[in-house]
Amino acid sequence: MSPTSLADRASPTWRVFDRAEFDHRLAAVKYRMAADGIDVMLVSDPANMNYLTGYDGWSFYVPQVVIVALDHDNPVWIGRHMDANGARWTTVLPPDDILGYPDHYVQQRHIHPMTFVAEEITRRGWHKGRLAVEMDAYYFSVQGWESLRAGLPNATFKDAGHLVNWVRAVKSDAEIGLMRRAARILESAMQTACEGVEPGRRQCDTVAEIMSAQVRGTPEFGGDYTAIVPMLPTGICSSTPHLTWTDETFKAGEATILELAAANRRYHCAMARTVYLGKPPALMVDTAEVVCEGLQAALDAARPGATCEEVEHAWREATRRHGLVKESRIGYSIGCAYPPDWGEHTMSLRPGDTTVLQPNMTFHLIPGIWMEDWGIELSETFLVTERGGEPLCGLPRGLYVKQ
Repeated sequence: MSPTSLADRASPTWRVFDRAEFDHRLAAVKYRMAADGIDVMLVSDPANMNYLTGYDGWSFYVPQVVIVALDHDNPVWIGRHMDANGARWTTVLPPDDILGYPDHYVQQRHIHPMTFVAEEITRRGWHKGRLAVEMDAYYFSVQGWESLRAGLPNATFKDAGHLVNWVRAVKSDAEIGLMRRAARILESAMQTACEGVEPGRRQCDTVAEIMSAQVRGTPEFGGDYTAIVPMLPTGICSSTPHLTWTDETFKAGEATILELAAANRRYHCAMARTVYLGKPPALMVDTAEVVCEGLQAALDAARPGATCEEVEHAWREATRRHGLVKESRIGYSIGCAYPPDWGEHTMSLRPGDTTVLQPNMTFHLIPGIWMEDWGIELSETFLVTERGGEPLCGLPRGLYVKQ
């Protein structure tokens, strides 16, 4: 990549990875593109844009893309004109490969930013090639797709799927370092959360402290906003995983699930724990012990050469003799992320996923159990090592009981 990038003159705090790492990532993506018969790929997933260029901004609510062409040395960033300086300061791209579309393209019914993208693709001579787009990306709309096709009538389109996501699956040492930072922040945030679940206290007040801990980080490094807000279903609502908070108070005799993450430079670490106020039912105590046993069995199985389904099988074998049944997946790949999800949308720990684990893959192992009127979540983000899954956080597992 060109050494003339304006980012070379930006604050060094924005430069998370060196140029060699970005070059390695781009080469890996181009290798897969060539193997899949793709000449040009349009990347619209914000995490993938970050991975390929370093771009980091809350601008994904309007269309933006990174274009990767086999015959071009650098990715090309295209976004809203007012965000172009953000690309100059956060990416490793030279000025000629950072383009901002005029504001009259923004949120109009008669014109779409993807028309601008199509015109730039044509200007660069890529309009007759084999183009791939991330058809299942959150921020790639149907209108954007239609505008792109209309503007490139001579292109041959195909779905890029999660090509970049799969390249991201094995983390570099630098990426793991950021996830370890996130783990230290998460330990503090989870401790804050467990301490804040008290009878009579408003849920929103505890969440305010959790979010403060997530952003404040540690004395050595701060935290980012996370891809998912804190989730803490409480009472009967603990029977389902994805509820957030209200201004109601915590009550004695009820469980609260805490599913949180922390992020450092967009790299996430996630963890879940469950707090019970008072004396918990014996069934809940027993279930928590079984979940911990199964979780450890899965971690022990998560070695290079094992498959995702074999890790899940280890969990299933350890728990089914206790009569515990879980139909949903027990984990997924995790890393760099933007709202609305911190998962990488590639590997899942479940039957049928035969992906082979490699060293430096990272997963969120979350074998949550949700019954008719209560639930338990205990989870770990782990690193695949020769010794098995290494949890990145060091907090104790088990049901957290507050008498």
